Amino acid sequence: MIEIAFASALVAIGVYGVLVRRDLIGILAAVEVMMAGALLVLVSFGSVTARAAQLASPRVEAIGLLILVIAAAEASVGLALVVLVARRRNTTSLDDLTEVKG
Repeated sequence: MIEIAFASALVAIGVYGVLVRRDLIGILAAVEVMMAGALLVLVSFGSVTARAAQLASPRVEAIGLLILVIAAAEASVGLALVVLVARRRNTTSLDDLTEVKG
């Protein structure tokens, strides 16, 4: 059950990071921390149920690996978008990016 507490702490740290940070890169990192917490919850629940049923369940680990690959792809696309915004606007601060120019 320590895994659940650690995963909850990771999600709480991620939510705090998203709410407090004013930089796009910091927000992207906080979202990745939240995804890691959710992945840890999934894998720990899967291992607990597999131990309770006394089965070797590779499905949970396969789903966890799939989520990990999707998170890596999301991070690379998000970082590419941050680099594009930084090149166009010369800033990554959310306060400077809220203005709409038309």
